[in-house]
Amino acid sequence: MILKGSQRGGGQDLAAHLMRTDDNEHVRVHELREFASDNLRGAFKEAEAISRGTKCRQYLFSLSFSPPESARVSEAEFVKAIDEAEKRLGLDGQPRAIVFHEKEGRLHAHGVWSRIDAASMTAVPLPYFKNKLNALSRDLYLDNGWDMPRGIAQAGMRDPLNFTLAEWQQAKRQGQDPRWLKAAVQSSWRASDSGPAFSGALEEHGCFLAKGDRRGHVVIDHDGEVHSLSRVLGIKTNDVKARLGDGEALQSIDAIRKKLGERMTPALKRHVTESREKFGKASALLGDAKAEMTLRHRDGRGKLEQDQKCAWDAETKVRTARLPKGLSGIWHRITGKYQQVRAQNETEAKASRERQAEERQRLVDRQREERARLQVMFKELRKRQAEELLELRRELGRFFKFSRGLDPGPTQRREMSVGLRLER
Repeated sequence: MILKGSQRGGGQDLAAHLMRTDDNEHVRVHELREFASDNLRGAFKEAEAISRGTKCRQYLFSLSFSPPESARVSEAEFVKAIDEAEKRLGLDGQPRAIVFHEKEGRLHAHGVWSRIDAASMTAVPLPYFKNKLNALSRDLYLDNGWDMPRGIAQAGMRDPLNFTLAEWQQAKRQGQDPRWLKAAVQSSWRASDSGPAFSGALEEHGCFLAKGDRRGHVVIDHDGEVHSLSRVLGIKTNDVKARLGDGEALQSIDAIRKKLGERMTPALKRHVTESREKFGKASALLGDAKAEMTLRHRDGRGKLEQDQKCAWDAETKVRTARLPKGLSGIWHRITGKYQQVRAQNETEAKASRERQAEERQRLVDRQREERARLQVMFKELRKRQAEELLELRRELGRFFKFSRGLDPGPTQRREMSVGLRLER
């Protein structure tokens, strides 16, 4: 589990960030401990007000908990990890807030502590907190059997390729089927009876006839690759010359490549635009599905929360009615029955809280499974887009080089990059 912590002020900005529902699909304040307020803004305002009695300006400690993408971590397991972090950092008993976020089907948590000890009016020191968090992170990876990133397993071994877009940039260029070129050249050969006719037929397939350096007549395909004409046709070189002549009047390979670059570069730019439009439409459809799913899931959680609140209130009334009042209450205290009933009520209340937590966890797990299936579709779309745009980038580079007779300079590189960025 990746842990990122920082000492900070600006409680109201942090509260606004943690409660953002535009960036997160689900946000839930799980706990506000030792705060009088029942909301995050009010809680952090309390911490700020107390800090005014000290010289401390970074009166909060904020810590995020992010498990591996493939891991399924329950809220209870997050709270256990937060408790352990609190213990190791020396923040035991300090006012604390816990907020859960869900984004792209993944659950992560934020813990925020007030550093101000109200009794002594001093800030809790946090020496070497990064080292302590790194040690805790290693322990969490080992305890859960997760694959540990190199940067956590050993300091200084961070993988330089471990970036968000890395999995999108693993596209491999797919080779052209050689049978396509052979069929196109052979059909053009059969349909023509002269050099000009054959050259025109080839150009209809995106190929060009040129004069080779040592191989006589050659064919240049739409990728700029050079092929021996006699080899593609499967006939002798003399038979080719008998129909087409010696080829001295044909353009050279470099001249044809330049011509090809001038023709293909505008077409490839058009393909870039078409690619972006295609993926934009597909992404919009998935985005609409995501928005609908998010609203439906929020409604489901809201309904469960309301039902649980009503059930809790009803159960509380039943438990309260068991405790006698007046003279009967005094008698129950004397006989010890009051304590028995109170212990029973506390046991039932604890069981009720655990039952409701399990109900909420089951609902969240079902919704996350549904969201994960949609996320797979997002990833597949992004991967296809990455592959297509990378291929177009390579093609643009190749044809810029052909059309200018040299490698593209800075201006051309900027031109090549237009429209080739991945869209989230």
